[in-house]
Amino acid sequence: MRFINIGFGNMIASNRVVLVVYPDSAPIKRLISEQKDSGRLIDVSCGRRTRSVIITDSDYIILSALAAETISARIEGEYEDDGEEEE
Repeated sequence: MRFINIGFGNMIASNRVVLVVYPDSAPIKRLISEQKDSGRLIDVSCGRRTRSVIITDSDYIILSALAAETISARIEGEYEDDGEEEE
């Protein structure tokens, strides 16, 4: 099992990720609202602007302050984690 950094020291198992998307579209905003009401939303953006939404195979939604491309590249193994956080 391989873990990837999704921002601010938070890690997720890469094999549990189904989808990484931007939070801007209406369907994603609706999904976030529904999951928040059901208690299946995890916000790891630490008060920063949400730049990506990670959907897992266990129906949890994770909000991250890292860009979707960055997380996607980390999942693919193309990005070397240098310990820097995007601000």
